[in-house]
Amino acid sequence: MTTAPECASLIMAAGRGSRMKDYDGNKTLLPLQAETSRTEGVEPILIYILRRLPPGPKAIVVNHKKEDILEATRALDLLYYDQPLLNGTGGALLAAKEFIQDARRERIVITMGDVPFVKPATYGRLLARLDDDPLVVLGFRPADKKQYGALDVDGPYVKRIVEWKYWKDYPAEKQTQLDICNSGIYAARKADLVRYLDVLAGRPHVVLKERNGKVVEIQEFFITDLVEFMREDDLRIGYVIAEDEGEVMGVDDPASLRKAQELYKEHRYD
Repeated sequence: MTTAPECASLIMAAGRGSRMKDYDGNKTLLPLQAETSRTEGVEPILIYILRRLPPGPKAIVVNHKKEDILEATRALDLLYYDQPLLNGTGGALLAAKEFIQDARRERIVITMGDVPFVKPATYGRLLARLDDDPLVVLGFRPADKKQYGALDVDGPYVKRIVEWKYWKDYPAEKQTQLDICNSGIYAARKADLVRYLDVLAGRPHVVLKERNGKVVEIQEFFITDLVEFMREDDLRIGYVIAEDEGEVMGVDDPASLRKAQELYKEHRYD
């Protein structure tokens, strides 16, 4: 297994995983090796991810069933940051601002706690691209792009990340050009990321959400906005492409859990 250069790593594991239907636990603790049932077994997704990340300090953003996360990882040298309100991927970054600022590493990987198969060599390619660019996006080419955010690129650089709800209405020719999708995994230079966290905090999206049976306005924040903010200042955003879509698959429903367990059994991404 190729080892990536040392860096700081931030893992997002706060979400509820509501598409897991009857499973009420934190989905990052679902097993890659099922035993008594699909949701009972060994090799939790989160532990598998932690082993594959580059060496260096690591932190987890927590909320849903955070006590279970702490118990499952208590033997590891980790830091934890509570995201009290589930207010987007950017909200998770802001919750871990102290870790990003204080990490004694100049490069940071940001990954999701339900995406188990990213290879150490892929993390290495992300980090290497930071030699040239302050932020790098891990992209992939899926068989079906539906519902994924797409990278609008110009040669080796990302101009913007367009969410599916917008690009689905583009002309067919433009849709065809958007052939690289966003995995939700990034690498960033620490100094640039810290600078733009303040910009992110000051530019929330105000959205309507149902909370306790009432529709209320809440502020949400998204990592993808960092691309826009940096581009406004004429910074270049790089990207690298994963081996295939299985490497960046997220485990967010029973079907994807079954698929992940099959891939693990086959040692597809060892």
